[in-house]
Amino acid sequence: MSRRTKAPKREVVIDPKYGDVLISQFVSCMMKSGKRSTAEKILYDAIDGIAGKSPDENGLEMFHKAVNNVKPVLEVKSRRVGGATYQVPVEVRAGRRTALAIRWLISYATARNGKTMADKLSSEFLSAVNNEGGAIKKREDTHKMAEANKAFAHFKW
Repeated sequence: MSRRTKAPKREVVIDPKYGDVLISQFVSCMMKSGKRSTAEKILYDAIDGIAGKSPDENGLEMFHKAVNNVKPVLEVKSRRVGGATYQVPVEVRAGRRTALAIRWLISYATARNGKTMADKLSSEFLSAVNNEGGAIKKREDTHKMAEANKAFAHFKW
């Protein structure tokens, strides 16, 4: 990371099917070995899957709701003061908030039991919409850690 200038923000290419930036970010994070078309197919199948399981809502809306439910507000960062290291609670920036939510959804979907990755993702999305599942538990643990270390908030830099 350069100390001289701030790294420029790269523009995210909009998703061709839904015209959505968040889906494009999700596909990029899920992609392995540069296989974008495979990652897109998995995500599109997962969105169709959650749309099929809940007829009253749109699959894309439920996807957005799941990601928004997983986004953390607070996290802890290590700060060394004197000889001790303190876990200082800080507010999460918007870009990092989305990135963490995407990363957690993918990792906990991968760890789930299911036949295909699309099935695992759709079930993780449904769990996140209902405020349950692994990704939501991770967010709650992060918030609990920040709440427990609230006494060290004055070390914020």
